[in-house]
Amino acid sequence: LPLIIRQAFYIARTGRPGPVLVDIPKDITQKLSDVRIPSSEEVKESLPGYRPHLEGNLQQIRRAVRLMMEAKRPVLYVGGGAVHAEAQKELVELAELMKIPVTTTNMGKGAFPELHPLSLHMLGMHGTYYANMAVYNCDLLIAVGARFDDRVTGKVEEFAPQAKIIHIDIDPASISKNIVVDVPIVGDVKIVLRKLLEELKREGAKLFFPEERQKWIEQIETWKKKHPLTYGNSSTMIKPQYVIEQIYEATRGEAIITTGVGQHQMWSAMFYKYSFPRQFINSGGLGTMGFGFPAGIGAKLGRPEREVFVIDGDGSFMMTMQEIITAVQYRVPVKVAIIN
Repeated sequence: LPLIIRQAFYIARTGRPGPVLVDIPKDITQKLSDVRIPSSEEVKESLPGYRPHLEGNLQQIRRAVRLMMEAKRPVLYVGGGAVHAEAQKELVELAELMKIPVTTTNMGKGAFPELHPLSLHMLGMHGTYYANMAVYNCDLLIAVGARFDDRVTGKVEEFAPQAKIIHIDIDPASISKNIVVDVPIVGDVKIVLRKLLEELKREGAKLFFPEERQKWIEQIETWKKKHPLTYGNSSTMIKPQYVIEQIYEATRGEAIITTGVGQHQMWSAMFYKYSFPRQFINSGGLGTMGFGFPAGIGAKLGRPEREVFVIDGDGSFMMTMQEIITAVQYRVPVKVAIIN
């Protein structure tokens, strides 16, 4: 049993992270035995059929390098896989080296700093005008640890219609699942990006069309100025967007933000600017209401030196508000903003 439990944790945390079911029969729970905790090496050796593929295929990486140098209007589309891989440094280096604008998903927020001039912020249904316009008009889309979910793509046949697509993901089942891609690269995002950077530098990081690339950056700046992220003012009520902007100012953009699920979650994604991985913690895949406050407690226990702010909706907060008792009992100082 100790080996099986260690195997479960190893599988859950490696490759594409996710839940693992351990089904324990009743007779096992009724027995006593001596316990020996297996080493990490023993756990790996006990799973010969489970070997996550970490290194990307070199030929595919070189194809991707060629496309990056040839592209006139590239965009990096970054998802939660980049956060799991701790690949922020590599992403920033790649974007700056090749002058590629970067847009992130809800779960990818913080993988690329949103105050960076190449940031397009979030794309998709709740994204910025300029991120969506950039993706629609790009001629090369580089998907990094993203899954092309329907909140991003909308009609798949109209998504990035002019683009060749490179997709880097550790899970082969995610590649060409929703969108057929031109250059699939299976591997750990951080490792693959490092190899991409090596190959680009070996080639001199040449841009075949530097003037076109500069025009692309200028076009995006024009979209940003004409269509900034904004909201209508009100003389009779405090707007939720304003509240989140004020939280951003009060915390100097350095707080960890957790949310429940609902419109407040999307406003939190849009109007707080995120600079580092796991700064924005929310249930963006499963969409579990009640997630925000317990997540805030966990974030504060994990990063006690950081300010932690829970931004929640009334319904979502009421699902787990009893955990106020837990926060008080263990003296966990999280702050909460309820947005109705």
